[in-house]
Amino acid sequence: MRAPNRLCCTGFVTHRVAGFCMDLLNKENGLALLAGALCVFGFAPFGVFVIPVVALAVLFVLWGRADTSRVAAQLGFTFGLGLFTAGIGWIYVALHDFGGMPMWLAAPATLLFAAFLSLFTALAAYLQSRFSMSYELRAVLVMPAVWVLIEWLRGMIFTGFPWLTLGYAHSDSPLAGYAPLFGVYGVSLVAAICAGLLAVLWRARWTRQGRVIMAMFVLLWIAGALLRGIAWTQPEGEPFSVTLVQGNVSQDIKFNAESRAGSLDSYRRLVMQNPARLTVLPETAFPMLRDEVPQSLIEQLREHAKRNKGDVLVGVFERDQFGYYNSVIALGASESSYAAEQLHYRKHHLVIFGEFIPLRPIFGWLINEVLNIPMGDLARGDVRQAPLSVAGQRVAVNICYEDVFGEEIIMSLPEATLLVNVTNDAWYGHSHAAAQHNQISQLRALESGRMMLRATNTGVTSIIAVNGKVLQQLPQHEQAVLQGMVQGYQGMTPYARWGNAAVLLLVALMLGGAWICLRRVGNLPTRK
Repeated sequence: MRAPNRLCCTGFVTHRVAGFCMDLLNKENGLALLAGALCVFGFAPFGVFVIPVVALAVLFVLWGRADTSRVAAQLGFTFGLGLFTAGIGWIYVALHDFGGMPMWLAAPATLLFAAFLSLFTALAAYLQSRFSMSYELRAVLVMPAVWVLIEWLRGMIFTGFPWLTLGYAHSDSPLAGYAPLFGVYGVSLVAAICAGLLAVLWRARWTRQGRVIMAMFVLLWIAGALLRGIAWTQPEGEPFSVTLVQGNVSQDIKFNAESRAGSLDSYRRLVMQNPARLTVLPETAFPMLRDEVPQSLIEQLREHAKRNKGDVLVGVFERDQFGYYNSVIALGASESSYAAEQLHYRKHHLVIFGEFIPLRPIFGWLINEVLNIPMGDLARGDVRQAPLSVAGQRVAVNICYEDVFGEEIIMSLPEATLLVNVTNDAWYGHSHAAAQHNQISQLRALESGRMMLRATNTGVTSIIAVNGKVLQQLPQHEQAVLQGMVQGYQGMTPYARWGNAAVLLLVALMLGGAWICLRRVGNLPTRK
């Protein structure tokens, strides 16, 4: 009896999977997939910020046509599959080109990760479909609120992956004016509301209702543009000189012992030839433990910084009794005023499977046997670390992926006067990852009301103003130095005070208002 049962079960599963795949091949899902893929052109390096709004409006129209919650969820999944496959395909480069994973395994792994992220957009689709109310209210209230709620959830669960959050596409658009108020999720919410208005306008056409909807759409963009003109924070002290060093060390040789001496000498030469009060080297510019760095190099950098009455920030690994850390250390004039432990920053928010291994007994083999990732299991720095008092500033350092989490960056405020991000995006080759990462830093500057300095290995090395504008940047994949004058700032933006609580409250009010409308109308039939 057991064999027939197993056969029956296998046949049922195969039938369901085949049915699901056939459903994904219909015209509506094809349109959702295309809209999701085109959405990527709204993000850096393309920057056509209207595309994600229009793409999301197409999805909202498709959701409105869905007969059941299951159909809506399929549409959400295919939209997400298009968005994440096109938007984060660079993960394949890290896994295959530099992680050593075979192509036949790296490609499915990348697609599987995109499919996992697409489950969040499927969940958003399912939740909005449970509100059986007029399409107009659902498109303007429920769909945007649920979209942002799920974006926030994606940025939290399993250590979070908020990459390609809709608000990032608007780093240079009028809607960026909402970032100092409500953060990147607030920008997402306004953009999603605009998408909902376009979706309703598609149905209303140029009727009286349509003209009102268009007026609301334009008003949201004008308000964002006006908000961009507000100075939320104030300069502190005088402008000072900075040097950001881009070493351009290829990832395939970065950790090779035979290449190490050449890399260290390149960084020494670039620093010594470009004096500034604050000099910043990239993440793990010295790809070794701090106590393995030649003492002569340390002394040269230290004396160079002291001559300029400033400091040099260096990416390096550290260790103590608890493990190994991805760190940034300060060398120079400030060392005489503080204890050594106060002049380093240790990365806290680690990359899952890249910097730490969850459930080591189960997944340890992935790092040890499949992926070739140096220092793949690091210890975490403290959640709260005081800004580094260097070069006359209070510098809040964040390392690589950490600047994706705005709610963590603002923990250093109001003490910090300047933000510094050190990164090694060489893992992703010549893909769009580095440009997308630089765009994320633009939102951090807007949210915090602080300038952001980015020192990267292969790019994008840049100086970003408090209004999110990129003032200067280096070409990618070139060894170069970026010199400029920057300004420290003091004060608090509304977002720095409220964090994500404000936008989550707005989302709750929108969903609560929709629920009240639903109750007043009565219990209409719900989708299945």
